[in-house]
Amino acid sequence: MGPREKPAVLLIDDDAVFRQRLARGFTLRGWETSDASTAEEARAAARAFAPDLAVIDLRIQDQSGLDVVRDLHAIDATISLVMLTGYGSIATALEAVKCGARNYLAKPVDVDQILAAYEGAAPEAEPPDTVPSLARVEWEHIQRVLTDCEGNVSKTARLLGLHRRSLQRKLNKYPPRQ
Repeated sequence: MGPREKPAVLLIDDDAVFRQRLARGFTLRGWETSDASTAEEARAAARAFAPDLAVIDLRIQDQSGLDVVRDLHAIDATISLVMLTGYGSIATALEAVKCGARNYLAKPVDVDQILAAYEGAAPEAEPPDTVPSLARVEWEHIQRVLTDCEGNVSKTARLLGLHRRSLQRKLNKYPPRQ
């Protein structure tokens, strides 16, 4: 493959709609795009496509995004790696950087924010207009743990330190509004 006229980005996320939205945004900004929904597809695409930038979700269907970061860094250390997550923590951010990620961004994120991280621009420190209520954050956390436990309410209750019936009452409620 000869030299490219445009920069190239590899988008790795198991959410097809999100990947397509990012791909459209990058294409409109003059980038070539490739995408993958699994770790194996990501490794194959990195070898074949040789991207300048890879955007990797922390959780993809078959493997942790941290493992994908390690693999892509091993394939080509010149790829700039940006980790995305909807459920981030300081520990995973540090681990992502140790594995080779250049930056770590919390979802929701847009192409301009990813490009700012890629180019090393400091993010704007504007406070958000609104924040989710504590009840909403609690509900989302419960839903995430329940998903991680594959719908097992008893296991979820144990992990959250709740009585099973208390968790069932919380699950039977509608999600709190923002």
